[in-house]
Amino acid sequence: MKRDWADDMTAGLNDEAPHPVDGSIVTSAMDYPDGHIVPMHRHACAQLLYAAKGVMTVDAAAGRWIVPPGRAVWLQAHVDHRICMHGEVELRTLLLDVDAAMARQLPARSCVLNISPLLRELIAAVHCNPRADNGARRNWHMLQLLLHELGSVTVLPLYLPLPLAARLRSLCELLMATPGKQVTIETWAGQLGISTSTLHRLFLSQTGMRFGQWRQQARLLLALEQLARGGKVAAAAQNQGYSSQSAFSAMFRKHFGSTPSAFYR
Repeated sequence: MKRDWADDMTAGLNDEAPHPVDGSIVTSAMDYPDGHIVPMHRHACAQLLYAAKGVMTVDAAAGRWIVPPGRAVWLQAHVDHRICMHGEVELRTLLLDVDAAMARQLPARSCVLNISPLLRELIAAVHCNPRADNGARRNWHMLQLLLHELGSVTVLPLYLPLPLAARLRSLCELLMATPGKQVTIETWAGQLGISTSTLHRLFLSQTGMRFGQWRQQARLLLALEQLARGGKVAAAAQNQGYSSQSAFSAMFRKHFGSTPSAFYR
């Protein structure tokens, strides 16, 4: 049911790499240093990237996911993506071959998942895979339970959609590079040579979010990255353009249900 691949840091990075068949799982357990980047690649099947330790950002054409420790990103098959490590990362990867019936249990889109204690133990179990008697039947039952759990855990708001239109994408990249810069939407629209209403309309059609919502989401996710690298809450608030640490903490709690200082505990 399960085959191991982790011979080197580039194993399993594309459609030609080993992949599961007939309801099987291919697993990998890799440790990465801070700042390591796994270049753009894809898989022919769905995968779960679980951060046992450290923080990952996963970039795709349509957006970015941030994956805190103890959480995971679920990626649909054939999604081109790049992974960047923040802090030392212990990455556990599951590549899953699922049929149509199994697929109905799973998340319908790529997303970040809040891994339950049971699911965490199931991930560990399929990696360890003790070869006991009747192991194949045991593994089959573990896989069914793992798939069921994947479809029932909470999806976290840790995704930042990115526009495909070149001008808007350049604007988004600039906003992410200078999140604390206090520039009005009227100024940004003027730099693009369009009206404010057109910029609002384009942002909504390209990202599904209003400009202000997107900028707030970007700032919060960038703050998560900074905190993951050991940054102080006050510095994160200042760098993201908040007027005070208390204002930042209130917005953080409203969005993530936790204070910044408690989020990574």
